[in-house]
Amino acid sequence: MSWLNLSIQADAGNAEALSEALLERGALSVDMLDADADTPDEQAIFGEPGEPTSAVWQHNLVNALFESGTDVADILRASCASLGISPLPPHQIETLEESDWVRLTQAQFDPIRISQRLWIVPTWHTPTDPSAINIALDPGLAFGTGSHPTTRLCLRWLDNNLRGGESVLDYGCGSGILAIAALKLGATSAVGVDVDKQAVQASCDNATANCVTANFHLPETGTLSQYDVVVANILTNPLRALAPLLAGASKSGGQIVLSGVLGEQAEDVMRIYAQWFNMSPAIIEDGWACLSGIKK
Repeated sequence: MSWLNLSIQADAGNAEALSEALLERGALSVDMLDADADTPDEQAIFGEPGEPTSAVWQHNLVNALFESGTDVADILRASCASLGISPLPPHQIETLEESDWVRLTQAQFDPIRISQRLWIVPTWHTPTDPSAINIALDPGLAFGTGSHPTTRLCLRWLDNNLRGGESVLDYGCGSGILAIAALKLGATSAVGVDVDKQAVQASCDNATANCVTANFHLPETGTLSQYDVVVANILTNPLRALAPLLAGASKSGGQIVLSGVLGEQAEDVMRIYAQWFNMSPAIIEDGWACLSGIKK
């Protein structure tokens, strides 16, 4: 069996209405993505503290799935006409063949060697090096598999800099990978915070799978203390807005690690955090930056 996928470029003013119109006309499912993802214009919409947000992105990619044989072009024309959208927005229609999506998704994630002693091992794989520090990971619906440069940069920083006994805050914990790695590398305690409840659940599940104990919670359901190490692998705009909060969560003499920042944005973010931290030179990998500093 195959399906038809319709991808449409839509702005903030009509993305939601267009999604609803497509569902009313037979779409099996509709989702929206940030059309500016992985660019300097990437936009956070999930309500980080202090960050003004909107319900949708400014530039959206609307994807609608239909049964094979559906006149998708006619549905698009009718949906746009009902909303007064003219001319038709840029779009494309493609055929999706039936696949074992679970197997295909898992095939994208092999064990990842982070350093000489640290590996990320998806739960459906056997560790390549049983003697290494292996982090068993099932990302579920959360970000953070170890495959993205920003995650690898943060993991290497933890591997190189943790000496044992530290308290760690992972702000924007995603899958919990950084908090879990910190504990396996010798940290005494770790707290993870995320605005997405599915990320919090994925983090709890991954901590259990790794036989470590960490406290994961939503921002509004827990209070922050001060920590020896604060890690935030999110996006540039939230990092700007969260600077006072993250600085306040850092002990005097403690360390901060920031990623999710494009290389060309590094200097701007470093200037903001230099109010509280003595910042080190940025480390760049594949166009992404890892920033670190010591609390004054």
